[in-house]
Amino acid sequence: MPGALALGVLVLCAVTVRPEGAHRTAAVPTRQAAARDAPHFATRPRIVPRATWLAGTETYHRDPVTYADRVEAVFLHHTDTPNRYDCADTPRIIRTLYAGQAGTKEWDDIGYNFLVDRCGTVYEGRAGGVDRAVVGAHTQGFNRNTAGIAAIGTFTDGTPVPPAMTEAIAALAAWKLGPGGIDPRGHVRLVSSNSLSRYKAGTSAEFFAIAGHRDGYETFCPGQALMSLLPSIRARAAELQGR
Repeated sequence: MPGALALGVLVLCAVTVRPEGAHRTAAVPTRQAAARDAPHFATRPRIVPRATWLAGTETYHRDPVTYADRVEAVFLHHTDTPNRYDCADTPRIIRTLYAGQAGTKEWDDIGYNFLVDRCGTVYEGRAGGVDRAVVGAHTQGFNRNTAGIAAIGTFTDGTPVPPAMTEAIAALAAWKLGPGGIDPRGHVRLVSSNSLSRYKAGTSAEFFAIAGHRDGYETFCPGQALMSLLPSIRARAAELQGR
């Protein structure tokens, strides 16, 4: 996929989110997050560092990294790009996404914390450290205390989703939610940071601990095919946490 074409199809998912307001989302306790009992540490999956896909390419201005105190929820996205790609080409695809978000749109960095390709390879997205609760720009109004995972491809209704991809998403979610004691099958309550989300600024909203982008923002993302697999992804993530 030539770079110009890739930019042309660039992310229905991404065009609906902006970094503004990302730093003010608060998380509030909920009884279901008594799923937040003790930490349930899952094995950290292999994560390809961003230096790998950035190698030899232009980098854009980046504001100082902002951190939350924990990850309490995961929002799943798709990149709205072609599905039939060679996994060896994934770094170039991510560079194109980065150029669109941090270059053309002048965001502070790529919005997603992580990206997963069709072969199940996990890539570090946004800078700041994969082990930390980096505030991203992936789900308008709900970027703080959450992690954004983007599945590389377009997953509209009826589109096959590679099992390696869903397994990697479950493993990544299990690992990120574990230290906060969050059960991937449970719910959390988050407060919207601005009125561009589905909820007015200051509104407390309940989400599954592993939710779709459309749950927090008016969008088709991450596509119906991925949304329909969220129950099994949650169950697998809980299993990987030893629950």
